[in-house]
Amino acid sequence: MRTKGGRERRTHEERFRGRLVLVTGAGHGIGRATAHAFAMAGAEVICVDRDADAAASTARRALALGARAAWAEAVDVSDASAMERLGDRVAGSHGAVDVLVNNAGVGMSGRFLDTSLDDWRRTLDVNVWGVVHGCRVFGRQMADRGLGGHIVTVASAAAFQPSRTLPVYATSKAAVLMLTECLRAEFGEYGVGVSAVCPGFVSTSFTTSMHFAGVPEEEQRLLRERFSRAPGGGVRPPEKVARAILRAVVRDRPVVVVTPEAHVVRLLSRFAPELSRRVARLGRRQPSGRGDAATFPWRAPGTGRR
Repeated sequence: MRTKGGRERRTHEERFRGRLVLVTGAGHGIGRATAHAFAMAGAEVICVDRDADAAASTARRALALGARAAWAEAVDVSDASAMERLGDRVAGSHGAVDVLVNNAGVGMSGRFLDTSLDDWRRTLDVNVWGVVHGCRVFGRQMADRGLGGHIVTVASAAAFQPSRTLPVYATSKAAVLMLTECLRAEFGEYGVGVSAVCPGFVSTSFTTSMHFAGVPEEEQRLLRERFSRAPGGGVRPPEKVARAILRAVVRDRPVVVVTPEAHVVRLLSRFAPELSRRVARLGRRQPSGRGDAATFPWRAPGTGRR
């Protein structure tokens, strides 16, 4: 008897075997799981991360999992020139990529009045400009080649839900979601699909680099430790998001919402916007009493968000 998982695996192998896939933020979490999922489908995988060692580790594991080829590139996606040079190297050696997964992102929490301009720039440079650079470089190559392709952007459930504790992060992910919709409207004429994947609570090391605006450095360390503990119930592994990314490409889905809480906040934003705004006003206090904790109000202790 054929199982659903077995059928899906064969579908992925038929679609991606020998295809060239580039994943940003591939050193950890969702990016790493996604690179490995494409590897198991027999793709050639380019693992991009600003952490060279992490990218290399992902590439080695991808080869062991069945990638036709895999290699690492140490690149900061917020650096436009570096991304253009990466595009030139990839095109010169392998041609245009078949699938681009814009996954690289950073976390930022804190109330708007506690958030500095540097905090805004640092977050938007990676979360928004990193996606723009990836789409400009590799989307152009797909369009010029004329053989189609697919672009995936990893947004977040935060794109649907306003929050007093995540104004920078939520703004960046809402921008990514709208950019994806705009690119889908344009790139369709080139046969290039574009999908946004919006996960909710995912168990990753994402929060270990989270910055908390307006919080002293010592408390920053304590908060990172708190939010990077072993996750509790209801938190999904990054492999769940990786599978959703592959399905989004196969099915050419415009927006893919992953995890139940992400579906809830999307429904609230569409059908009960006033309730969504009320939820946005909620939040727990930080240990110092200086403001709201870096969470959605229903966030379980120790969970990561991507």
